Amino acid sequence: MTDRLHRALALIDQANAADPKGEALAYGERMTAELARLAPNASEVLRIAARGQHVERWLLPRTDYPEGKAGYLVWRREQARRHALRVAGIMAEAGYDPADCDRVGVLLRKEGLKRDAEVQLLEDVICLVFLRWYFADFAARHDEAQVLDIVQKTARKMSNAARLRALDEFALPPSLAEALRPN
Repeated sequence: MTDRLHRALALIDQANAADPKGEALAYGERMTAELARLAPNASEVLRIAARGQHVERWLLPRTDYPEGKAGYLVWRREQARRHALRVAGIMAEAGYDPADCDRVGVLLRKEGLKRDAEVQLLEDVICLVFLRWYFADFAARHDEAQVLDIVQKTARKMSNAARLRALDEFALPPSLAEALRPN
């Protein structure tokens, strides 16, 4: 690991250590671990994007935005914009050049999903972390139709390779497994 990568990851962890719920550090570490499983030779920028994908997310609560899909989408876009700016600033502080700082923004804003291999890989990591660490809790709080809907939405964002991996690694009921099957 290069000194600047080590510094960038440490700065992201330092920022996330302030999370009042104590969840941000674990999420960043889970993202890093999942990326290492999927792509052990991932670029430094992608590794930083994975670790910083939810940097300081708690600073912009979902409750500050209107209920419903429209409010959620505005909140999510603003989070992506803020994460991109924050992580780019951290990278600059760690010694990365402006092109790398711009690139992390593309990744964190998910520009080019399904067209840019690194953006897609980051999305696959996000989806697999959700399935591995957060799905069971989500499913326990929602009815069957809502759970199926979120699995279908998650699957649409995933590559076929990630869908196959999810089917192989997670024991899902048949209706949910069917939603994950590659196109």
